[in-house]
Amino acid sequence: MARRREQVLDAGIQVLGSEGARRLTYQAVDAAAGVPSGTTSNYFRNRAALIDGIVDHLQALERRDWENFAAAAAPADAGELADAVTRFLRYATGPERARTAARFALYLEATARPELRPTLTRGRETVVGWGAEWLRRFGSPDPRRHCEILFDYMDGVAFHQLAFPTEDFDPGPGIRELLRGLLG
Repeated sequence: MARRREQVLDAGIQVLGSEGARRLTYQAVDAAAGVPSGTTSNYFRNRAALIDGIVDHLQALERRDWENFAAAAAPADAGELADAVTRFLRYATGPERARTAARFALYLEATARPELRPTLTRGRETVVGWGAEWLRRFGSPDPRRHCEILFDYMDGVAFHQLAFPTEDFDPGPGIRELLRGLLG
């Protein structure tokens, strides 16, 4: 039962991220999940409940990805951090393109539904905590603020790559330049 719900939520993220918020319907999610018609509505009584479920599921998936990223990255210096962030951005705009686009769509949804903001904010705060610790180790005088700047830049780069994709996407030089500026 839990697996079917997760299957529906994965499909919801896929529809939201690849087709946009206007195409997020019970029918589209059922089709993307490959489940019988009506399955999505059995789990989520209305569109708002479906979006709430997608927000929670997306946060769990992204937390898992960031935990894996943090464990695997373990950068020894700012150069290694820049390389790790570059790999992550390529992952987020490549294999996980739809998930990243879904996150941005949910940010826009939060402009109309402010009740989504706390959950979306909690996910970001967790990741800022990890990144701030790295920046502190590498000499940042204001690691939390600098991590927020780094993440804002990463979001902008990812958004731009999603909207205007280039085959030779290389965020590395910009990430390195930003980190040099933040860390002195």
